[in-house]
Amino acid sequence: MLYHLFHWLNEEGIKFPGSRLFEFTTFRVLMAVLLSLFITTFYGKKLIKFLQKRQIGESIRDEGLAGQESKAGTPTMGGIIIILAIVIPTLLLADLTKVYVQLMLISAVWLGIIGFIDDYLKLRGKRLAQQKGEEFKKTSKHGLAARFKVLGQVGLGILVGATLYFNSDVKIWRKYVGPVVDAKKDPTRFPKNVGGDTVYFVESKSPITTIPFVKNHEFNYSKLLPASWRDYTWVLYILVVIFIITAVSNGSNLTDGLDGLATGTSAIIGVLLGIFAYASGNLVFADYLNIMYIPGLDELSIFIAAMIGACIGFLWYNSYPAQIFMGDTGSLTLGGIIASLAIIVHKELLLPIFCGVFFVETLSVMLQVGYFKYTRKRHGVGKRIFLKAPLHHHYQVKGFHEVKIVTRFWIVTVLLVVLSIVTLKMR
Repeated sequence: MLYHLFHWLNEEGIKFPGSRLFEFTTFRVLMAVLLSLFITTFYGKKLIKFLQKRQIGESIRDEGLAGQESKAGTPTMGGIIIILAIVIPTLLLADLTKVYVQLMLISAVWLGIIGFIDDYLKLRGKRLAQQKGEEFKKTSKHGLAARFKVLGQVGLGILVGATLYFNSDVKIWRKYVGPVVDAKKDPTRFPKNVGGDTVYFVESKSPITTIPFVKNHEFNYSKLLPASWRDYTWVLYILVVIFIITAVSNGSNLTDGLDGLATGTSAIIGVLLGIFAYASGNLVFADYLNIMYIPGLDELSIFIAAMIGACIGFLWYNSYPAQIFMGDTGSLTLGGIIASLAIIVHKELLLPIFCGVFFVETLSVMLQVGYFKYTRKRHGVGKRIFLKAPLHHHYQVKGFHEVKIVTRFWIVTVLLVVLSIVTLKMR
């Protein structure tokens, strides 16, 4: 809103000190980080006191893990402050006419509502048990039913996939390689000045993605279908988007089991996505790196900056020993945001790399459950691969301190993020 206000003042010739600064994306990115940091650190304390007063605390299932008892009663649903710290700076500083910004704001609120309902139902179950004088044991029976949670994620996947496939404002500029053309005779090819040279581009609506470590690094989803079915590529594309959003948001949810683990990991991943968005949205950088140029995508870096600031600010209270937990309100939202951003910047095939921690955490649960069921059916006694799943609990049982596990997972994420950046030129 501030961006639009100052843009209008400049167009009307009304001079206002500093109004021209809002024309620079880098300035608004820095402002978004600072504002989101202020919201989470200043109002985070107020939220903690409010939740404590309302006795909105986390119920911890007894699994015999070190330090588990001390976490009981810690305020939860802190994801509310994360969402506010993302949405408010974006509304104030970003160009709200851009479809990518609109889509990410909807995604954040959409998954935030799903997570909030899940957290609320768990808290209500706890209060009902207390009123009856019963012991409350947090299980999968409490909270939002899994099918409704998945249904919400599928709904968002359909929205994101359909928007990216059908919306006329979503387009890619591809470098035209061929004879020099007259733009008046062939308006589909248009010249742009890039670094002093005239480069011809052509707009594309093809559903493509980037393949890491491959020289010809672009892949069209339509190639997965027989030629006679390619009119239905949109169905395949939307199904892929649904799978990615569901998988990554649930992976983030599983990772949120130690103080600061999901928060710090998401902030580090956010830095990478911000680099991807800014580079792909800048014609000069996109040409230099030989990556697809996506008009308007650089505006999304303001949303990402707000997400990074929100995660870092929340980490002030969420680091060990945590004063507040984000709950499903935050973990589902952050995972969904990361998945949606990766799809928008056409880097979804890099997700297993830079979201390696989420991927391994999810895989550890799947392997643990699958192997246990298999051995119980075959031998009558279920066996486990890990001492405890998800993977971070395995290391807890082995005697590693919570802080050491979290710090090492952060380091691994930094290494994976650096590797993902290297893929821009390593082909």
